[in-house]
Amino acid sequence: MTTREARGVAPKENEEDAIAAYLQHNPDFFERHQALLTRLRVPHARGGSTISLVERQIEVLRERHAALEGKLTELVSVARANDALAEKLHHFTRKLLRAGARAEAVARIESSLREDFDAFHCVLVLIGKFPDLAPQRFVRTVACDDAGLKSFETLFASGKPRCGQVRDTQREFLFGQDSNDIGSVALVPLLRSGNGAGHSGPAGPLGVLALGSADRDRFHPGMSTEFLGRMADLIVDALGVGAGA
Repeated sequence: MTTREARGVAPKENEEDAIAAYLQHNPDFFERHQALLTRLRVPHARGGSTISLVERQIEVLRERHAALEGKLTELVSVARANDALAEKLHHFTRKLLRAGARAEAVARIESSLREDFDAFHCVLVLIGKFPDLAPQRFVRTVACDDAGLKSFETLFASGKPRCGQVRDTQREFLFGQDSNDIGSVALVPLLRSGNGAGHSGPAGPLGVLALGSADRDRFHPGMSTEFLGRMADLIVDALGVGAGA
C-alpha cells in the first residue's frame, strides 16, 4: 500500500495500473492478507450501499450461474423443438412411403402439412403438365413460361428454402384470395434431380411449396431451414411416382 493510500488519498492512474498488475501476478495476495479482504468494500451492482469484496464475488458467481442456467434452458428448448420436428418429418416420410399414385402422394402431403405441421395456408405450385393431378386449392400447375415464376428465379437458383416476408406479387401468385391473410411465408424450392430413377424430364425447377402463416413472426429469416430442405427432397421423390412430369 502506498503512502497516498494510507492517507486516504486516491492513487494516481499509474499507481492503479501498478496495483492491478501486482494483483494479477500475485493471485494469492488476499490469501496471505485475509483480514484485508474482508475490509475491502465495493459498490453494490444495483446501486445503493456497498458490500464486501467477498459478497461481490458471490454475487458475480450467482449472475454467471443464472446466465448459464438461461443458456442451458435455451439449448434444451431448441433440442426439444428439433426432436419434435424430427418426429413430424418421420411421420411425413412414412405417409409418403405408403402413397401409390402421384395424386395420392399429393393428398398425403397436404394432409400431413395441415395435421402434423399446422400449416393451414399451404400451396404446391408445380411447373409443367401433370394430367393425373386435378386442380384444387392445395395444388395447381403452371406453364414453364408463366410470368408469375419470374420472381422465384433467385429462389430456384439458390436451391434453398427461404423464410420471412415476400413481395406482394409473390404472395398473390401463391395464395390468391387468401394473400391478405398471410403475414409470413416459408418458400421451399422443389428441384428435379434429372433423369434419375423415379424422375423424368430435364434437371431444373419442379415447382415451389409455400407455407403461409397469419403470424408475421412464425417464419423469419433467422430460423433453421434444414428440415424444410429435407421435406423438399421427400416431396420431389414422391412426385416422381406415377406418370412422368
